[in-house]
Formats: sequence, C-alpha cells, structure tokens
Amino acid sequence: MKAYVCMKHVPDTAASIKIVGGKQIDETVKYIISPHDEYAIEEAVRLVEKKGGEVVLVTLAKEAAMATIRTALALGPHRAILVRIDQTFLDSQDTARILAKVIADDGPADIIFAGKQAMDTEGMQTCYRLGAALDMPVVTDVVRFDPAEGKAMVEREIGGGEKEVIEISFPCVIGATKGLNEPRFPKLPDVMKAKKKDVKLIDLKSLNLQLDNSVQVIHLDSVSERSKAKIIGGSTGEAVRELVRILREEEKVLD
Repeated sequence: MKAYVCMKHVPDTAASIKIVGGKQIDETVKYIISPHDEYAIEEAVRLVEKKGGEVVLVTLAKEAAMATIRTALALGPHRAILVRIDQTFLDSQDTARILAKVIADDGPADIIFAGKQAMDTEGMQTCYRLGAALDMPVVTDVVRFDPAEGKAMVEREIGGGEKEVIEISFPCVIGATKGLNEPRFPKLPDVMKAKKKDVKLIDLKSLNLQLDNSVQVIHLDSVSERSKAKIIGGSTGEAVRELVRILREEEKVLD
C-alpha cells in the first residue's frame, strides 16, 4: 500500500497575522501543519500500519517549510517530497497539477489523503481538482474510513448534522476532516527519527509544467475589528426607537 498525504504549511491559526505591502503576509509568524491535514496524516499512517507499505508526504512551499515537514514526519510518514515554490498563495488548479505530477512520477499511488481544506486560503477545491487530474474518485469531509480489499466504505458530513455513506474504489482521493480520528502526539524518539527521514527537494521549474497562474492576489485586507456590543435599556418601545436611531445615525445602514 502506497499512501500519499498532501500537506500544507500554513500560519498558526492563533497567530496575529500582519499584511506586508498589501499582497503578502508577514512570514515571520509561526507556521504549522494545516489542522485538517493532521487527520489525513493520521489516517494514512493507520492504514499503512494495518496493510503495510509506506506513507509519503507531499508539500508545495518555500524551503522554510522544512521544519513543519519534520514535525509531520514525526507523526509516522516514512519520507517527504518538498516542491519549492516562490509564491505564498498558489491557486487550487495549479496546486493540483503540481501535486498530480509529483505523485504520478513518484507513484503509482494506491490512495491519496489530504485535509478537506487549507486553513489559510480555505478554497476547498484541491482534492477535487487533484482527483480529476489523476482520474481518481474523490470523497471529502470524511469522518469515517473503513478500508477493505480494493475499496473502502467512507462516511462524510453533508451539513445539517446529516451524513452519507459511500463506497469508493482504490486508487482514490480522501479529504479528511475533524472527527475522522484523533491525531497522535509524537514522542521524543519519533521526533529524533524524523530528523533522519528522507526529504526530497524538487524545484518547480524541473517539473516542466505549463501553469495557468490565472488566479492572483490583487490585495489583502485585515478583518476590521467589530465594535463593542451595546445593551439597550428601557421599555420595548424605547429600546426599538433607540435601536432605529443607532442604525440610522451611527451605523448608517438605514435611510
């Protein structure tokens, strides 16, 4: 069993993000494994522990992502591939094309895991586009994964508390989400072993891909701080009149 995990190197969700030059973020903040990808890594490792084989991480990022990759390798994958790119933001179509090329060259893959979405851009398109590029079936928002011979039964969230069960054949792409498993916490020996695991570096240009670059960041804005809540007292009539006044005079959302 050869399982690949597409992992993204993202800013810590608890970090205070600053915008630099209107188009970039301050990359000196702490970076982590994109949280949904942790579930993908854990599920891939569990699968290979049962079936045998190897787990390969694939990451598209600047070389600064090496520390995040080593952290991920401590969770159980056997090796990693880092495709060095210059862009901070890469659209999902080009991302999928690069991932598909790297996996096809290194594979073939029996299964590909990824987080259902990245926690920075939250495009939620890469799994689908990757499946299309490799002609593989795709299921995302997966919260249960039961492999069998040549196929798996998966359960996915579809909103409103509802779930559906799907049978999917291998090879396939699985988009993991919270609830699929409980990611392990690496022990010190795992961290030390991860330092010696192989990480193959690939320059994007060496793949000879024609990328669209059709989606580009024009401008980034920080989310404006919300104003403090107000408690309006008095009778119901007084409260309504005051609310209307605030909406008209202060918030200027009423004419």
